Amino acid sequence: MDSLPAGDPRYLKRRVKGCTLEVHPTERALVVQYEVEATVLGELGNPMVGERKECQKIIRLKSLNAHTDTSSLAQKVVEECRLIPSSKLHEVEQLLFYLQNRKQSNDIQEKKRISPQDSTPYAGVELDEVASINSIDEYVDLMYEDVQEKIRGATLIFQLARNPDNLEELIENDAALGALARVLREDWKQSVDLATTIVSVFFCFSSFSQFHGLVTHFKIGALCMNIIEHELKRFDLWQDELQKKKKAYEEFSENLNLKKEHEKSFRKYQSLLTKQEQLLRVALCLLLNLAEDTRTELKMRNKNIVHTLVKILDREDEELLLVVVSFLKKLSIFLENKNDMAETFAVEKLARLVPCDHEYLLSTNLRLLLNLSFDTSLRSQMVQTGLLPKVSSLLADEAQRQLSMCILYHISMDDRFKSMFADTDCIPQLMKMVFDCGEETMDVALISLCINLAANKSNAKVICEGNGLKMLMKRAVKLKDVLVMKMIRNLSQHSGPTKSLFLDHVGDLAAEISQEEAEEFVIECLGTLANLTIADLDWALVLKEYNLVPYLKDRIKPGSAEDDLILEVVIMIGTVSMDDSCAAMLAKSGIIPALIELLNARQEDDEFVCQIFYVFYQMVFHKATRNVIVKDTQVPAYLIDMMHDGNAEVRKVCNNTLDIIAEYDEEWGEKTQNEKFRWYNCQWLEMVENRPMDEAEEPFLYGEDGESFIGDRDLLERPGLFYSAEGIISADGAISPEFYTDLSSLSEQFVPADRPVSAYGFRPDEQFFFNYNTASR
Repeated sequence: MDSLPAGDPRYLKRRVKGCTLEVHPTERALVVQYEVEATVLGELGNPMVGERKECQKIIRLKSLNAHTDTSSLAQKVVEECRLIPSSKLHEVEQLLFYLQNRKQSNDIQEKKRISPQDSTPYAGVELDEVASINSIDEYVDLMYEDVQEKIRGATLIFQLARNPDNLEELIENDAALGALARVLREDWKQSVDLATTIVSVFFCFSSFSQFHGLVTHFKIGALCMNIIEHELKRFDLWQDELQKKKKAYEEFSENLNLKKEHEKSFRKYQSLLTKQEQLLRVALCLLLNLAEDTRTELKMRNKNIVHTLVKILDREDEELLLVVVSFLKKLSIFLENKNDMAETFAVEKLARLVPCDHEYLLSTNLRLLLNLSFDTSLRSQMVQTGLLPKVSSLLADEAQRQLSMCILYHISMDDRFKSMFADTDCIPQLMKMVFDCGEETMDVALISLCINLAANKSNAKVICEGNGLKMLMKRAVKLKDVLVMKMIRNLSQHSGPTKSLFLDHVGDLAAEISQEEAEEFVIECLGTLANLTIADLDWALVLKEYNLVPYLKDRIKPGSAEDDLILEVVIMIGTVSMDDSCAAMLAKSGIIPALIELLNARQEDDEFVCQIFYVFYQMVFHKATRNVIVKDTQVPAYLIDMMHDGNAEVRKVCNNTLDIIAEYDEEWGEKTQNEKFRWYNCQWLEMVENRPMDEAEEPFLYGEDGESFIGDRDLLERPGLFYSAEGIISADGAISPEFYTDLSSLSEQFVPADRPVSAYGFRPDEQFFFNYNTASR
């Protein structure tokens, strides 16, 4: 070896200075900041060149948990890390104690729980050698050799990239990243292992937002989309080829060669499928990371990413499915993507994964289904694919219970599907959860689902089985629970045996109706009582025993309470007015003038108008109150005035009430018919005047010379043109006396009707006289 010339460097001296300790911001790790001073010494030991470099080392503490002895761990850290002097032992112990008690944010915990990007989706090709950051140039040189050497070089670089500490140094090596991108772009079809390894390197960079620009610069995302599309086409070809060989073997089962060929092809197919799914998994993980930027996500959508992902849902690999479902969940928050999922019948494929043994996959799948369940058509698809009993069975799994309840709640919002819950084990499980709450605050999703289900008659039977209603009443009254009482109110609206069960609880409900109780709770109690149209219920006794008449009269004064409470009071009055003695009691108390005053104050509110008129409708059935209504008030005049109201349901109530009044009072009957006649005439005349007269279309109103048959006479002088048919209107325009005879015969068929449904909700299981629906307002 040639001797060095005088003055050449002979020695390298390194020294570590200034060690400082910090905790990692997100991980359970210590960060050691230190400075390395390197000095090159000459032949005589004199310093020739000096350089300082700031360095960082991260000590990850995987074993640190709530039960770890921080003193022992601190001692171990100091002993094994030569960068930390023993004098900092106490400081290390304090930092470890802080890490031990630091709570991670919900977002980080959620991400770690279900996101595939927190773990490397591909381990890489097995190699005996260990990569070194100092040999990076050698690994880059391998990228210019044959395929096997390229795989070896990419694998070694991947080993380095898996350590986050090396990423910043790798990003500064443009030659390495450029070579990787070039090889991937040119040779990815030649080797699945090569493509998977290089994509995994870029995946490591994509796990950090600050490196997304680098990945985008080399157009790795677009390349991954092309790779995925190509691999899916290859998969279809494999399937077709395997199917052909299977068919040939089945047709000639005696041919052993065909059988061996089929078995060989199947083993090869499984091997290829395993490698392909690894490539798909890492490529999708990379795209999922890049999709944090909505602009990048939009580009993916333009390349039909949703259709691609839904197609992959047919696979069996759970880790790949986890990535796909996670990706779909992220995409599902946008309307366009949700519509794409509906077009591709994604729900049908997702239903196949419920339930499954993979906890994270199941949880992510339920979250995706929850996002999709906001759409009415997709909810229908969920029911059609049999998800309802599957999700109901998950209520027993505490880890998936909350998500399951939310999905079931959305399904229960649709009246078409409410009855299907009765055929599952959902309701018994819900009732058990309700009773297990004791006196604790009940989960909102749980009670909301119960409220919806109670609105169906079949479900109500299941809910009230055993001591169901009794337990609900006990909780509602004891805790003044408004939501439980709302559920009870829904139960009370169903006719049959369910409604009869409430006879034992009328006293409890009536006792809660007072000014001392909260209005929200009283509203539900009143609504429940108003639903109890039971023949065996003595309303007069209830009103007297609980002194409800003064309360009802006081509450119907305009402004005395919130409109919701006043409306419930009016509905309650309508229910109790079906009883003869109650109607007389209420009329005697002066409630009718109070109702008229309320009608004047709320005449623009169709709901109030309809319910008040229904009270009058009930009272005209009873002799004790009929005369008060007809003789002592202007109620008939109000009814006549409103019988042509814009709301069809208000018109029905008015007309039916006026028909009954006309049966017993000829004067009001005549006024009613005159008003009807006048109104119909006005309508007819308006139609005639506004209708264009075309000679070709109306040949009967004009002669050949265009002169009208009626000449210059007033149309009103020809009443025979209007109502001369059927004997109702005679030729002279007078009302036929037979009309009243017909009216009397018709009135014999009238029976008291159920009250119109309030805005609270429609009762589909009851037959209504008026078929009232306030949704038309």
